[in-house]
Amino acid sequence: MSQIEKVSQFEKNPDDEPAAPVGELVRDLRKARGLTLQALADEIGRSVGYVSQIERNLSVISIPVLKEIAEALGVTINWFFQGSALAPAQERDYIVRRENRRRLDFTGTGMVEELLSPSLTGPFELILGSFEPGAQTSDEKYARPGEVGGFVVSGSVELVIGENTFPLRPGDAFTYPSSEPHRCWNAGAEQAVVLWVVSPPSY
Repeated sequence: MSQIEKVSQFEKNPDDEPAAPVGELVRDLRKARGLTLQALADEIGRSVGYVSQIERNLSVISIPVLKEIAEALGVTINWFFQGSALAPAQERDYIVRRENRRRLDFTGTGMVEELLSPSLTGPFELILGSFEPGAQTSDEKYARPGEVGGFVVSGSVELVIGENTFPLRPGDAFTYPSSEPHRCWNAGAEQAVVLWVVSPPSY
């Protein structure tokens, strides 16, 4: 059964509770986004107590509410039906199976990112990013401290850090402070794939 079919099953029964780890996924993503409970509650027009109960898996969360939370946190609802939500209990903190990766498709940008980390509670996250020709990340300056590292798996990209531009090919690796203005883009004619290491987690 596909991920879409699984989501559709929940949508047919909006009062059913999704898989048990969903509350934990909400909490971890909220913290990674730097949002307080109050801020998330304000975004979705709910009480802090209600959001807290959701995060602790003490309150049933309907699909409509989960959609509101996903929008507030900048992901699609499918984010919460992948990864550890579908993994066997003994694997949830350690393993991410290929078919269970949480996926972010930036519509219209030519970029897709897949989370390879089982959770967002550790000191770093692993992300597999795919860039279609011409696709690029934003070049805004990030205020929060941290480090970003990467490894070019296939294709070629250009990494811009501050005033410097670095052409990278398969096998090349890099690191830079996340507070530096930076941008990565695919100037080639083929898809490029980059393995990212981000500390602290941002998703």
